[in-house]
Amino acid sequence: MTAPRLPFDEKPGNAGKPARSRIQTRNRQIILDAALDVFSTHGFRGATLDQIAAQAGLSKPNLLYYFDSKDAIHRELLTRLLHTWLDPLRMLDARGDPQAEIMAYMRRKLQMSRDFPRESRLFANEILQGAPRMEEFIRTDLRALVDEKAQLLQAWADARRIAPIDPYHLIFSIWSLTQHYADFAPQIAMIRGDDHDPTDGAEAFLEHLYTRLLVP
Repeated sequence: MTAPRLPFDEKPGNAGKPARSRIQTRNRQIILDAALDVFSTHGFRGATLDQIAAQAGLSKPNLLYYFDSKDAIHRELLTRLLHTWLDPLRMLDARGDPQAEIMAYMRRKLQMSRDFPRESRLFANEILQGAPRMEEFIRTDLRALVDEKAQLLQAWADARRIAPIDPYHLIFSIWSLTQHYADFAPQIAMIRGDDHDPTDGAEAFLEHLYTRLLVP
């Protein structure tokens, strides 16, 4: 079964640019999907245009008709990914029950690891290289969102609605304990077996862990 993908649909409203044909739109999507496989496996430095073209079933000249460089493909993937990557944290709602909201955030992150492992590894590979193509996003959009939600978590802790824990490290721990299942899936498969779902039992364990951790 083909794994679900993030919504990499063409965006409307490109003023001044000619509309793409259905074939052009399809081929761009084929290239991006192939590139996601290659980049998530080999990283940016290890990936080549020849590998992407072969994975896409296109010639290299045909690929270069749609994207003029490896960097252009990689940037396109990252740009589209980042529109979705923040959504689970954005949904943390100040009006909800604190423990229920945090648990729901953890589940959303775990679900993303289940559904979008290639995208998670693409993100992780970029970070491991020092985030050269994402630094501005991390220092602005991501940092602002984390600061906002950390203030909310701190307010809940101050009101004794959750335990008095560092809000930033709580967020970091959720990232670590959920994205691990995507980023280190080969390691988990080697330990538990290739036919074993890497996330089997993870949600129950994390619910138990955070339930005990968050009790005020």
